[in-house]
Amino acid sequence: MENQLAHAITQTEYDSSYDKAAKKLLANKQILAQIMKNCVNEYSACSVDEIAEKYIEGTPEVGTVGVHVDDTNRPQKTSDVIVGSNNEDSTLTEGTINYDVRFDAIAPTSEVSTASKDVIRLIINVEAQTAFNPGYPLTKRAIYYCSRMISAQHGPIFTNSEYGKIRKVYSIWVCTHPTKEFQNTLIRYSIRPEQLIGNAVEKSENYDLMSVVTICLGDPGTENYTGIVKFMDVLLSSSRAATEKKKILEEEFGVAMNEELEREVLVMCNLSQGVKAEGINIGEMRMLVQLVRDGDLKIERAAEKAKMTVEQFKKVMENTPLQAV
Repeated sequence: MENQLAHAITQTEYDSSYDKAAKKLLANKQILAQIMKNCVNEYSACSVDEIAEKYIEGTPEVGTVGVHVDDTNRPQKTSDVIVGSNNEDSTLTEGTINYDVRFDAIAPTSEVSTASKDVIRLIINVEAQTAFNPGYPLTKRAIYYCSRMISAQHGPIFTNSEYGKIRKVYSIWVCTHPTKEFQNTLIRYSIRPEQLIGNAVEKSENYDLMSVVTICLGDPGTENYTGIVKFMDVLLSSSRAATEKKKILEEEFGVAMNEELEREVLVMCNLSQGVKAEGINIGEMRMLVQLVRDGDLKIERAAEKAKMTVEQFKKVMENTPLQAV
């Protein structure tokens, strides 16, 4: 019983550390800019550098902006909080659930007008999701998040009948372990008109107010392993060494690996969620790594126990610090 409790505590601490590291990495403006260029229509014609430098407002909120409704519009606590965003949001029955990353962004079309009142702003949410079938349709949860981001604008962004001020919202989900059918896919769900009688045309800005995007990662070398799918897979990979990640991100995607981003990538390498996904917990993996390093276990046998190839196990060893074993 004590061993089970110790394992549960260790696993909980590990899960929490990984979760925080993943959110922090996704909130990096260089990473967000890559996601925005590939997933958000408004930025498809912009360069990644342009998006990062000009269009992301303030500092993205990481794990602090709530989803549910009872306590939505609290006064802002610090100057770093993005204007119009809500700091915390909970329900009496469901507790607090926070968005992984949420931020405001200026739409490039705003530049055609010099009047500040005409600046078009978007609200964007990015989520990292390991469980693709968590007991409910993930797409429905994403649509709920979009709906909450719209309804929560009442008060801080518009009041009474000022519905014209509603900002468009995006909820983007990076799914690390999708089912085989969805591997290596990028799907966007949006509101579109269906003209049943007549040919009247409404302005798109009056109905195109929410979009859900799913980035489902997959198996390298298979069909459609390219673009943002490959970018996110490399970034969140549990088997690639930090040096390999850096090389691919720099050379193939033009990511400027500054000290902060390098550190965040290294943390993610050391906190390998893929280890747990293979059916072995982090404590057991560290023990196997130590046994191999001490010469008490052959690497082939260790890889077999971890349900990995020898090459995958070698990469895990590279990303496991000596002091963490």
